[in-house]
Amino acid sequence: MKARIVILGAGFGGLELATVLSEALGNDADVTLIDKSDAFVFGYAKLDVMFGRKAPDAIRLPYRDFAKPGVRFAQETVTAIDPEARRVTTEKGVYEADFLVVALGADYDLAATPGLAEGGNEFYSVSGAQRLAELLPMFSQGKAIVGVCGAPFKCPPAPSEAALLLHEYLTARGVRDDCEISIVIPFGTPVPPSPDTSQALLAAFAERDIEFVAGRRVSSLDPARRVAVLEDGSELPYDLFLGVPKHRAPDVVIASGMTEDGYVPVDSATLETRFPGVYAVGDVATIGVPKAGVFSEGAARVVAASLIARLRGGEESEAYAGRGSCYIEFGDGRVGRVDVDFLSGPKPTGTFQEPSTALVAEKEHFGSSRRLRWFGHR
Repeated sequence: MKARIVILGAGFGGLELATVLSEALGNDADVTLIDKSDAFVFGYAKLDVMFGRKAPDAIRLPYRDFAKPGVRFAQETVTAIDPEARRVTTEKGVYEADFLVVALGADYDLAATPGLAEGGNEFYSVSGAQRLAELLPMFSQGKAIVGVCGAPFKCPPAPSEAALLLHEYLTARGVRDDCEISIVIPFGTPVPPSPDTSQALLAAFAERDIEFVAGRRVSSLDPARRVAVLEDGSELPYDLFLGVPKHRAPDVVIASGMTEDGYVPVDSATLETRFPGVYAVGDVATIGVPKAGVFSEGAARVVAASLIARLRGGEESEAYAGRGSCYIEFGDGRVGRVDVDFLSGPKPTGTFQEPSTALVAEKEHFGSSRRLRWFGHR
């Protein structure tokens, strides 16, 4: 019998894992990839939607175009996970697995920040970005806050990008002098693993008159008074709030008994959970790296190599390296890059590449190469 491999979640991790398994095993594999959505969206594309660069439909990559030998895609919602039995239940049926990989990402918990749903706007979902795309043209004066409501959160540079692109957007409209921009973040610096990256962002904030409020998160919003309440009790008034909501593992993962402190602990070298034959990759896992697509992708390759070795009898893969690069939009047609290494040394390290137009092209290649690899789109 073919080994049954069930992958939950078709984000960076799930797509890359299914692709590598297909390339190596073809129809010798029995891979099922399950996701409740009908399309994939690059996280950074939400900024394009928010600032009117692209329409929501233009950033969607339909899963119907993900066609790989030995892989079946099922658009279904996972309703239960039994990690001991490696059994998955959806609203349409039950899947038994020899190997189970949980890559369901992190969900947004708007209710964890009182007032956020009523008095603020989040820009981490496509619908949230679309809502802000409708609101931003009407914002011509007042105070704007880019506020982080909890850590860890996906794509750590994204709040900084949002503030810089908001500055660019308001400047292009000729209303920047009538607006104030603040960014509130729980970290002491914008990108803690890379002092050079943080310094470049702080310099960019200072040059653009963007206030950086460090080491605090937004604990609640008071829509009636239009103030953001920080965790130390201090308050910041706002006319427009752009929020990064608190993240948590999906309810179905928490209910499975796999989580500790909100996420699934894994072996940092192999991505294996405490349950035999069960792995977790990406934002749903606790591994000591950021919640970002490139790290999910790298983890997926390690799991794929491990599964291929188990099925083909080869050598086990090398340990997960915990390295990746994140692109950072600085505005004015320039993109920077930070290369980070989280696991090889005693502490995380990062190297900064100065913003340039060359990195704009490199970022575009990053997206286009994956569109081609996963979906066959040029």
